[in-house]
Amino acid sequence: MCCLLVVLSVLGPRVAFALTWLTTERVSVAAHGGVLAPVLGLLFLPWTALAYTFAYAPHAGVTGLGWVVVVLALLADLGAYGSGSEKRRRSRRA
Repeated sequence: MCCLLVVLSVLGPRVAFALTWLTTERVSVAAHGGVLAPVLGLLFLPWTALAYTFAYAPHAGVTGLGWVVVVLALLADLGAYGSGSEKRRRSRRA
């Protein structure tokens, strides 16, 4: 059960971002037609890429509360990386 939760938490934002990219134009609009930034976001910072995509407005960009959401998503991504390294460090001690 624990492994299933880990797999879902890792794949969840990536699947949501990939589905958003495939089914809507939001990712292309937010990335200004580029492909590199969305691919890197999909691989390394999926929560941040997903939040930026939904916070982006075509004429105004990301403003106000949108930046708060993007920063919180960035903290979630960084927290996921940090918790993984902490778990590995603890398992080596045991």
